[in-house]
Amino acid sequence: MVALVTPMLEDESIDFDALEKLVEFHIASETDAIVAMGTTGESATLDFEEHCSVVRFVVEKVHGRIPVIAGTGANSTSEAIALTQCAKDAGADACLLVTPYYNKPTQEGLYLHYKKIAETVDIPQILYNVPGRTAVDLLPETVIRLASVKNIIGIKEATGEVDRVRQIQLEAPAEFDLYTGDDASAVDFILAGGHGGISVTANVAPKQLHDVYAAAIAGDAEKARDLDAPLQAIHRDIFVESNPIPVKWAVSKMGLMGQAIRLPLTPLSESCQPVVRKALEQAGIVLK
Repeated sequence: MVALVTPMLEDESIDFDALEKLVEFHIASETDAIVAMGTTGESATLDFEEHCSVVRFVVEKVHGRIPVIAGTGANSTSEAIALTQCAKDAGADACLLVTPYYNKPTQEGLYLHYKKIAETVDIPQILYNVPGRTAVDLLPETVIRLASVKNIIGIKEATGEVDRVRQIQLEAPAEFDLYTGDDASAVDFILAGGHGGISVTANVAPKQLHDVYAAAIAGDAEKARDLDAPLQAIHRDIFVESNPIPVKWAVSKMGLMGQAIRLPLTPLSESCQPVVRKALEQAGIVLK
């Protein structure tokens, strides 16, 4: 699944023509689902109406060909509920909810936050843990508690700690889905029992990554690692500056959209551009 970037025009407004092009690119590239307005989609700097308009647009253009998951997390529980309701009304198949950032709730606060959203809006919901960006860690014990709450169907775990897969699997319901949010350790995550991933790298190498994940899900460790080897430099260097700065530059160099990004983020530094370019070229990605 791709954590889709949000293309923008030079005035920082949303570029819906490029967004439609990205949707078609991912469907043609065998991306299994699109995550619209996740954190890679700059959800933190789009206002409520913009956020909902992107989700509605992606749902409309996908037109049921693959699932659409809407990022609807916020550090305000009431705002997260409103975004989740908007995604449901737009026809999204599920929602992805990042942990509340900055305010650093306790584990009980996290539990009650997610529980309230799940009880308020009847749509499948995926937890999202990325403590390196949010300053709060949704611990496995809390995930296990939440796994039994109606409408909570899985987690995107972006710590890169593969042992968490085994810990959650031991106690969560069998149908609870485990998705990695860390491309560099994705193969090990899936081989340990994970079910897939929500990926930044998939913005630039969707077909290659689809094949990597398919091999890992099938249990073919050697094939998965061989296919993933040319992508490792991308997994690393696509974060040479804060996400989604490098990946938006990369997608623009593939000719799929412009380079615009919304403040306070800025375009990729000139000194970092050769690093990202080299990683892409090593993976055989054609740039313009």
